[in-house]
Amino acid sequence: MKYLVKLFVVTFFLIVSTSAFAEQKIVVLDMKYVLNKSKAGKGGQEFLEKKFKDNAKKLSGMKKALKKEETDLLKKKTILSKEEYSKGTDTLRKKVIEYQAENRSSLDDLAKQRAEARNVMISKIEPIIDSYINENNISLVLYKKNVIGGSKENDITDIIVEQLNKEFPTLNLK
Repeated sequence: MKYLVKLFVVTFFLIVSTSAFAEQKIVVLDMKYVLNKSKAGKGGQEFLEKKFKDNAKKLSGMKKALKKEETDLLKKKTILSKEEYSKGTDTLRKKVIEYQAENRSSLDDLAKQRAEARNVMISKIEPIIDSYINENNISLVLYKKNVIGGSKENDITDIIVEQLNKEFPTLNLK
């Protein structure tokens, strides 16, 4: 009988102590939403989109000029001597290579600028998240994309976006 009472007492304390430690607050954060819907994120996206469109317009003009030059060269093929035609094709190839290099360079610059803007945004978001964690006694923050389900009460995305809009309203890209 002594052992049975001891077993019940130990079991009771284990159950009570484990439920006391289970009171940890876990929240989720949709980082993609924070990056895209904050004022700074929207401004950065608009800037990069405008720059992409400007580059595309410039490159499409170059592409049209190269196509026109190619058709002109093909029309003159029968008129020109072999040497002149080969010189024309060589210069056209060089221009096409320059066009491709410029296209690649502009896309690389945009990708680099996008990555830099993302890093700046994340560096501004991290202290906001840290302060929110400390103020609200949160033990764990999970990315929303890695969570299958949960209560809307545990989603802190809108709160973080609001804080970010107050503390970091613009993203200065050049």
